[in-house]
Amino acid sequence: MSPAKVHPQQEKTPIGESPEGNATLAEIARAAEVSAPTVSKVLNGRADVAPATRTRVEELLLLHGYRRRRGSTAQSQLIDLVFHELDSSWAMEVVRGVENVAREEGLSLVLSESAGRLTPGQTWVDGVLARRPVGVILVLSDLTAAQRAQLTSRNIPYAVVDPAGDPGDDVPSVGTTNWQGGLAATRHLTGLGHRRIGVVSGPSRMMCSRARVDGYRAALETAGLPFDPELIREGEFHHEAGYAASLELLQLPDPPTALFAGNDLQALGIYEAARELGLRIPEDLSVVGFDDLPLTRWIGPPLTTVRQPLIEMAETAARLVLDLRRGARPATTRVDLATKLVVRSSTAEPSR
Repeated sequence: MSPAKVHPQQEKTPIGESPEGNATLAEIARAAEVSAPTVSKVLNGRADVAPATRTRVEELLLLHGYRRRRGSTAQSQLIDLVFHELDSSWAMEVVRGVENVAREEGLSLVLSESAGRLTPGQTWVDGVLARRPVGVILVLSDLTAAQRAQLTSRNIPYAVVDPAGDPGDDVPSVGTTNWQGGLAATRHLTGLGHRRIGVVSGPSRMMCSRARVDGYRAALETAGLPFDPELIREGEFHHEAGYAASLELLQLPDPPTALFAGNDLQALGIYEAARELGLRIPEDLSVVGFDDLPLTRWIGPPLTTVRQPLIEMAETAARLVLDLRRGARPATTRVDLATKLVVRSSTAEPSR
């Protein structure tokens, strides 16, 4: 008895040998032993898929490099913008920058907050997959390898503004010259004659915080001043942290005559601590911030600070994401925009 003939359409194409070198939806479905509509549901972030099935499909999508073709499904006219915290004028500057580009492109924004976590949860990822935005921008956040793979497989480009950690060479990111900013702030204070300069740093888990402190240390070394770990305090980028940390520093037996704050919000906390202790700014204490938020020009006295171009950073990230969406390859995956020291009335020569 002669063997049955197999119709050409019934022959299975091994995964990874599709004509474009990219696994197809049907191949993923066969490997996962589910239907093609089930794979489509997973790709689109649908909730009506069993968790075990979803995990198996996601693993196969990652393993075999599935990537949805551009234009293969309807795309929403949205940019997803996610913050680890969304409660300050700092965040509003970033929103304004992304909104500038979105308006030019006829797009809308979706804002999300990850409740202080530097990595958004799976619920957020599922929402992004369901919305199918033209791109995602993360602020002071990062994604897990699995989350990155999920966005990549759906052809959703992403970029990070001021990444919390080292995003790696393959993740587009936009930052600022934090080290140079810390150097300039501290050099300004040493130039005024300050010799005991304290730092209220942001969280050490964030790359920008570490870079600013490193710049501070380099400025001390250049001025021939010793680095004293006792003059460093760490806290979140909030008023409360600046207040608590500066209270400790200003009540040392030999307190600093100047403080460099990790951001402008911490600097406002320093102002409150100085007021409570009866210290005048800048007569008794010089203060330098970081960010140059609009409010720093209106507090008393106006704050000397390091300007990081938040709006331009956000605009750059948005344009980078849109270029990636159009298939363009960036010349570099890391962009650092320049900081600038802005001298106002909160710094002066030490009175002692």
